Amino acid sequence: MDVRVNENMITTAFELPGYRVTRSMGLVRGITVRSRSILGTIGASLETLVGGNITLFEEMCETTREQALELMMQHAVARGANAVIGVRYDSNEVMQGVTEVLVYGTAVQVEKVG
Repeated sequence: MDVRVNENMITTAFELPGYRVTRSMGLVRGITVRSRSILGTIGASLETLVGGNITLFEEMCETTREQALELMMQHAVARGANAVIGVRYDSNEVMQGVTEVLVYGTAVQVEKVG
């Protein structure tokens, strides 16, 4: 079973409309490190010949972001949170062809107002 914070309770803002923060649980993060395969790199190189979206890299980047987000949501639940505010993404090239994607935010407990 996958235990995680509901995606509707994750925001880049520092508040959730209709909710109030009752407790801050601190920083949570999810990190994924991914490399490009040789076949993927060759396929993406061929896509650059015709221009437009490089779908092989686009799909890899989206999958990597989703994995990092999933890890952050699991970390938030482990800390006892039901929401994450102030969410940000960051990425760095660790070495040629290897990229780290980090997503982080503040884990909080919120309750509905009104």
